[in-house]
Amino acid sequence: MAIDSRVCVVIGGKGFVGRSLVGRLLKVRDWVVRIADSAQSLQLDPSADQDTDLAEALAAGRLSYFHVDVRDKHQIIRAVEGSSVVFHVETSTTPTQDFYVCYTLVVQGAKNIINACRECKVKRLIYSSSADVVFDGSHDIHNGDESLPYAWKFEDMLSDLKAQAEALILFANDIDGLLTCVLRPSNVFGPGDTEIIPFIVNHAKYGWSKFIIGSGENMSDFTYVENVAHALICAEEALSSRMVSVSGKVFFITNLDSIKFWDFISLVLEGLGYQRAMIKIPSRLVWYVVLFIKWMDARMDSRRLFKKYPLVHKFVQLALRTRTFNCSAAQAHLGYSPVVSLEEGIMFTIQSFSHLASDKTFSRDSEFDEPSKVDKLLGSGKVADILLWRDDRKSFACFLVLLLLYYWFFFSGRTFVSSAALLLLVITVSVSGYGILSTNIFGFNQRISLSCFEISEVDMMNLVKTITIMWNKAVHVTRALAQGEDWNLFFKVAGSLYILKWIVSYYLTAAIGIGLALAFTALCVYEQYEEVIDGIAKFFFYAMKEALTLLVKNLPISVPSLSHNSNAWQADKRPPLGSD
Repeated sequence: MAIDSRVCVVIGGKGFVGRSLVGRLLKVRDWVVRIADSAQSLQLDPSADQDTDLAEALAAGRLSYFHVDVRDKHQIIRAVEGSSVVFHVETSTTPTQDFYVCYTLVVQGAKNIINACRECKVKRLIYSSSADVVFDGSHDIHNGDESLPYAWKFEDMLSDLKAQAEALILFANDIDGLLTCVLRPSNVFGPGDTEIIPFIVNHAKYGWSKFIIGSGENMSDFTYVENVAHALICAEEALSSRMVSVSGKVFFITNLDSIKFWDFISLVLEGLGYQRAMIKIPSRLVWYVVLFIKWMDARMDSRRLFKKYPLVHKFVQLALRTRTFNCSAAQAHLGYSPVVSLEEGIMFTIQSFSHLASDKTFSRDSEFDEPSKVDKLLGSGKVADILLWRDDRKSFACFLVLLLLYYWFFFSGRTFVSSAALLLLVITVSVSGYGILSTNIFGFNQRISLSCFEISEVDMMNLVKTITIMWNKAVHVTRALAQGEDWNLFFKVAGSLYILKWIVSYYLTAAIGIGLALAFTALCVYEQYEEVIDGIAKFFFYAMKEALTLLVKNLPISVPSLSHNSNAWQADKRPPLGSD
């Protein structure tokens, strides 16, 4: 088949970068575009503007679709035959973490594409790789250029395979008339992103967006997806001129606007209505947690408890390290410059992910409209007002009185009984003396009402009900213990009583003092930082839950199960009744 200089093929054209590239190819020059992808069909959405353009191109004969599995060279040949240019823009993620499957898709797929291009006499092959191929996860990259070697150790399997695919494509340059080059965009984002934006938004929904890992000063380069598409077209134009400085070379692609990694995250989160990251977590602590998860992930083997570990690991590496790249080579030899600024790219991305926006505001004023969790727990009454310092004078007075009582009973040198008796004597003398005072002495104009010493019938009924409920619960627990069938309950009760006995015997004074201090401080602090504390608690609860699940899965078969299996085996071996 004759080569048509207007025909180009986009392998991976339904992917994140591929869709943007296809749209841009249809806008510039008079390209006839073929989309080659693993999906069975193109499946356009009539409500989407970009898909409307694709539908019009399909109707005009400027766009066609080929179902292609890159592991099958014959399918690739059918798609690229008669074309002059092939853009290989595979998706950045694969649906599995199986090494063999990934290897056949990335490395073997690259071999098949190269061989298909050579057999079909394709003129140019441009591969969209990733800047991750030079990042080992342990060292910062400051203004790195194309002289950087491949990472000596890949923490990410996909980056390792992409580096191999890169090497194959570069080695195939100028063989059988095929010119090749490779682009390495850094942290691609934009509408249709399946990695960065969904990852941070999903974690923001669980309250983890408030945390900054490390110092938060590390710089990163991000690349808007349309700029990547523009760079690919620039590379094709440079190769068509048979520029020696382009063929067989690699080029870093960024937005030429480095930004602090956490500033980028915060801009996206704030644009979607989530809280800006403010709380810094020590990087070593997070890294130890990640290594622990990695260890558990390896122990799980095929069960793969932590299926999202690779993405979490990659995010933590990006969050801790500086990764900036020098794009002067792409500017000089490809004629590349961003067509969309970083600020505009973030704005377009936020608009495209409006369906993931937060459904609540983070204004403290709006939170005061309804009681907090602590307020509800304390009954939203006088106790809550005192412990949460709603009235500073009243709360301080109560704290001071409780502090004096604490000193009176535990540090006065008297026994508890003598301290209680002396306190009652002081109260009796004080109340009696107050009662016989004249109404005009010391400014007193009225005596204490007798109603102050009365307990209302409702309060008394509630008190009786509470005592009755507690008594019934105690009887129920005692009855269950007497039956001797619930060992779980036995260990709970025995453990609780032992801890209580231990505290009363040795640390009662310290426990009451700590409890008094925490009652007037911890509850108030929790109310002010409820979301932050809940987020930390959820994180540790999740980690403990996953660790417990792993422990249970790796426990040996229980003794009852062994006994049951043994009895079943013996029953199978027992001769039937009536046999000799």
